[in-house]
Amino acid sequence: MSLPPPYLDPEVRAALAARGLTGAPPLTPDGLADWQRRDALSRPRPTAARVADGGRFEVAELSAGGTALVSVRPAGAGGPLPVLFYLHGGGLIGGNAWSVLPRLLRELALPLGLAVLSVEYPLAPAARYPEPVEACYAALRWVVERAECLGLDARCVVLGGKSAGGGLAAALALLARDRGGPGLLGQLLLSPMLDDRGETFSSRQADGHDTWDRGSNATAWQAALGGRYGAPDLPPYAAPARATDLAGLPPAYLEVGSAETFRDEAVGYADAIWRCGGAAELHVWPGACHGFDTLAPGAAVSRAAREARLRWLERLLAAPE
Repeated sequence: MSLPPPYLDPEVRAALAARGLTGAPPLTPDGLADWQRRDALSRPRPTAARVADGGRFEVAELSAGGTALVSVRPAGAGGPLPVLFYLHGGGLIGGNAWSVLPRLLRELALPLGLAVLSVEYPLAPAARYPEPVEACYAALRWVVERAECLGLDARCVVLGGKSAGGGLAAALALLARDRGGPGLLGQLLLSPMLDDRGETFSSRQADGHDTWDRGSNATAWQAALGGRYGAPDLPPYAAPARATDLAGLPPAYLEVGSAETFRDEAVGYADAIWRCGGAAELHVWPGACHGFDTLAPGAAVSRAAREARLRWLERLLAAPE
């Protein structure tokens, strides 16, 4: 039985058509190497001077136990600063730590006085689970242990990530809980990639329609998990939707589009947090596809999403301890 395609916001639809993304074929294993080459070209690393934005930000490159980090803070800001520890998107197979910075800094760091640390984690299929998440966890511990000398507030560390980075951020929150630290203030999960199984209604409904559909998602998960893809005993640190206990996690912000593959797994993750007595704020943006705020930045739904993230972080940082 065929499913009706999900409703797509008219402004988002027009932006996708203008970019030639309507009806794009899914990513397949045979096309992965070529996709990665094209992805690297489409997300060029901005220079440190561009990230510094005319001296508005201070930029430093760090090495945390072999994992590269980009540390950016508003110029002249006194410390210690709250931290957004950020994991970039790209399906675990693409993206980089630098290309996400200009928007993050403009939209979140500058208005809130945040330091942003963006992680250059290893990509699949060259690096498979658990290497990427363990590299991120080691980098997180490195940052928190050196927070004072880095001018950061170890009590105010927020994990953040989009798509694959949102899934990694959720996995880090689980690891930090289960390994006894470090303590975290919150987790900002934007269209998170949480479930390798591809069994939700939204993954089937958006198949062939979303910018990242069921076929592309399966290809990425296979690259990231290898022979463990779909295994019944896959740990939640590999795919956080596998977790059966979400108690004791820091407050979460989850957002997803109603027209995207990840809709139901994000909604289910928020619901599982609530069922365990945890704090989660969930936004399902109507008619939004995967990556809507990047692909259609001027759309009303994109502007609303950016404002909601900012206000959640603002409330989180202002909350009494």
